[in-house]
Amino acid sequence: MSQDGTAQNTANPMPAVVRNDDRSRYELIEGDAVAGFAAFHLSEGGRIEFTHTEIDKEFRGRGFGDVIASEALADAARRGEIIVPLCPFIVSYVKDHEIADGVVDWPEESDAQEPGAG
Repeated sequence: MSQDGTAQNTANPMPAVVRNDDRSRYELIEGDAVAGFAAFHLSEGGRIEFTHTEIDKEFRGRGFGDVIASEALADAARRGEIIVPLCPFIVSYVKDHEIADGVVDWPEESDAQEPGAG
């Protein structure tokens, strides 16, 4: 409560996810910090290969991995890019969640990164 007796909203706003094409990644912005990223590679035919996802240690345990995966995949789908999940975290997310208007091109077993790389 504030001094005048009204309730204050103490909930933290959700972090922003922005696409940084210069660095080939989606960045999760919390305040002034880059809290994490989902790296990608654009290839022929409008394909976006998600290669690695990482959340900085001080921001872990807050569901930010799901936030960046959700926002990055939704943005790629809106752009009409074909999603190629290579990062184990993105693979898991895509298997468990619907991506509105998303087209997923599953890689061959040998193309996916080893578990633990994401």
